[in-house]
Amino acid sequence: MQVRGLRAALAACVFVFSSFVEAQSNDASGAAGCAACSGCGGMFLLIWLGVIGLQIALLVWVARDAKARGMDSAILWMLLVLFFPLLGIVIYLFARPQGNMVQCPNCGNKRLQASVKCPHCGAGS
Repeated sequence: MQVRGLRAALAACVFVFSSFVEAQSNDASGAAGCAACSGCGGMFLLIWLGVIGLQIALLVWVARDAKARGMDSAILWMLLVLFFPLLGIVIYLFARPQGNMVQCPNCGNKRLQASVKCPHCGAGS
């Protein structure tokens, strides 16, 4: 999925560069076409960077949530969400331990209310 996005971004950059070279012939319509193409390519790049930023934020959230809920396999969940974003987050939301999150009186981090020990500091409740 990400390889296709990278290929599409590379193709857009090549297209923008070729339009720029074509516009150097002092043709007014060619310059206008180049400007329009550059704007479109820039917007495509902005959207692509936004999707990458959203995926990074999602990975950070999964890692923190899995650690706060005392799950040992936070990295495996992150890999699942990285390679299969939509399916991975749905599976994670159904598979994670359910319950209220409370603040640990010892370290101040969040943990499940039903857990015997804090996953961060190891203090018992």
